[in-house]
Amino acid sequence: MGGPEPTYFLRARYIRAVEELGGIPLILPLVTHPAARRRLLDGVDGLLLTGSGPDLSPRLYGERTRYKFPIVSERRADFELEVVRQARMRDLPLLGICGGMQTVNVACGGSLFQDIPAQVPSAMDHRQKTKAIHLAHAVTIAPKSLLRRVIGSDALMVNSSHHQSVKKVAPSLIASALAPDGVVEAIESSAHRFLLAVQWHPEFLFEGHVAHRRLFEALFRAARRTRA
Repeated sequence: MGGPEPTYFLRARYIRAVEELGGIPLILPLVTHPAARRRLLDGVDGLLLTGSGPDLSPRLYGERTRYKFPIVSERRADFELEVVRQARMRDLPLLGICGGMQTVNVACGGSLFQDIPAQVPSAMDHRQKTKAIHLAHAVTIAPKSLLRRVIGSDALMVNSSHHQSVKKVAPSLIASALAPDGVVEAIESSAHRFLLAVQWHPEFLFEGHVAHRRLFEALFRAARRTRA
């Protein structure tokens, strides 16, 4: 994708989900200066923190690297962790997806399993062999959670494409969905207007599944309240 030159890359599915369901997508550049980051967030009504192929460096949650997997660039990790912290301070609506969920947890003081197959006994396969437009397994949704209110059900079928997951849930967050093997599939904050993150990929499912479309619609409702 652009060879050795650093390149911005984002699946069009994220953009389409935002645009088709009522938002105006804006891809944020990875600026480094604190004032520039603040100005960026002054101009948005809500945030969608997308997935990432590489992993966060384990040092960011106080661990040594135990397995050899690609690591996300330091510039991106620093930017996204700070954006999460700023969103919490501003009460800016935020939806995290897959790697975005892991970033939310680390930004708030939680940790990750560096590799589910190696660290979670009896874990199911969280890397489905079929395409991400297909459903892979169920998740159980916590009662009275934001996710439960958004989805309108206590269970949901999701896709699955990850080898890491939340280990210690950050102190200010709660786990609001679990896979059958106990792996955390969603986290959220009860102290903010809308701060929710999911481990699956609703951007692959929103067109064919109403429940997954509701995640984006809920983010946009909260974002409209920001503008109002």
